[in-house]
Amino acid sequence: MTTSFDPAAVIAEFIDAVAPYDPQPDSSPVALLGLRTALGDETFALSDHVIRAMCRALASYRDPEDRGECVACGGRHLDENLRCQECGRLHGVLGQVIADHVRRVAEAAEGGAPSGSA
Repeated sequence: MTTSFDPAAVIAEFIDAVAPYDPQPDSSPVALLGLRTALGDETFALSDHVIRAMCRALASYRDPEDRGECVACGGRHLDENLRCQECGRLHGVLGQVIADHVRRVAEAAEGGAPSGSA
């Protein structure tokens, strides 16, 4: 993120967004969350409903940088072109096209007949 933000305000906004739907709004908090930032210290009382909402939000979250896992090395850092930043393997349709081309060129260089047309 390039802009600064107040983490305590983010947490307070989340709590405010889900609190109206709490079926037991007067129940005791199940957790206290203490947050220390450069902007100061905050404490939040979290109900069971808020904790469950956090769990659902986390379960449905998908990071925009998540482009899958490398099938060669298992790395989690594929760039926007689906090239593994750890081992260099290309993934997806482009990766398959390049891998097929490399295979055909290697077969031709070895004197074998290409196994597909290009």
